[in-house]
This record gives sequence, C-alpha cells and structure tokens, in this order.
Amino acid sequence: MPRLTRAELEAARDRTLEDVLPGPDDPPLRVLFCGINPGLVSAATGHHFARPGNRFWPVLHGSGFTPRLLLPAEQGELRGLGLGITNMAPRATARADELTVAEMVAGGERLHELVEQHRPRWLAVVGVTAYRAAFDVPRAVVGPQDERLGDTRIWVLPNPSGLNAHWSLAAMVEEYGRLREVAADS
Repeated sequence: MPRLTRAELEAARDRTLEDVLPGPDDPPLRVLFCGINPGLVSAATGHHFARPGNRFWPVLHGSGFTPRLLLPAEQGELRGLGLGITNMAPRATARADELTVAEMVAGGERLHELVEQHRPRWLAVVGVTAYRAAFDVPRAVVGPQDERLGDTRIWVLPNPSGLNAHWSLAAMVEEYGRLREVAADS
C-alpha cells in the first residue's frame, strides 16, 4: 500500500466505512467483529483495520479464522467464511479517544439493530473500553459476556491496534482462537 500523505489522512477524518456483511449467496454470519471506529488510514483506503501495525489480520489468521493471511483490501473474502466487520462508532478519527461517550452509546444502539437484522451467532467487540461504554457494563473484561443481543452471544476481544502493547500477538491469537473454537461449535 502506498504511503498516504498527511493531507490524504486529514481528508479522511469524519468519513464512514462500509460494513463487511454477508450477501444473499454467502453463508450465515457466524461472527460479526465490531471495531471501535475507523482510523484515518482505514477511512482513506476504504478497508477495515488497514493501518500498518494493526494486528487484526495476522491475529485473525493466526487464530484460525482465515485459511491464509488476508490483506485489508481482501476484507470481502470474510463474507464467504461467515464473518463480518462493523464499527461501534462510524466516524473516522485519528484516535478512538476523540469519540464522545454519546457516539459510543449511539453506536451500541446501531449495533443492536445490525445484529437484529443479520443475526450473527457471535458479536465480537474488539476493545473492552468500547464495549463498556456502548453497553454500559463498566466492569466487563475480555472474554465471553453474560449479556446477549437477542440470540447473539457477545465476546469481548482485545483491541488489535499496535497501540495496545500490553496484549502480545501470541496472547491475542490465543484469545481470538478461544472464540473461533466456540463459534465453530455453535
């Protein structure tokens, strides 16, 4: 991917990113991954988790969700695997802390509607802080949650951002793998 200029990144601020959701010929949605919000690189390229250094794609492959390491530009291949991607808040920012609590709460409401429409077996919220704010569960921890959205179970995963340094790649692969094993059986 060619390096984006500062002007290109700033022009992407506040853009939204289209969700990756199954079409009529795709298998049912097993897991819907929900990021916090698009970063500027993702908004500029139109691809989720596109910032160099973001570990989402390597973790997805390492945990067995994908048969090979996908590039962000190949995000559409997730549909055929029963996987999808959305964001809690649709607005692109340089950092998630630029979002307001109101945006996170509104994102949680939108997420309820999206889950009701697509009925994934699992909603995987990527980032415990986002989950706590959007779902008003201040003591939530990474892992399966007691809360559900209808029949959809919820699993909170560590944020794969390179800024989330206290989760190693190996530990993230293990946690995502725990979800993959359960999602394959459900």
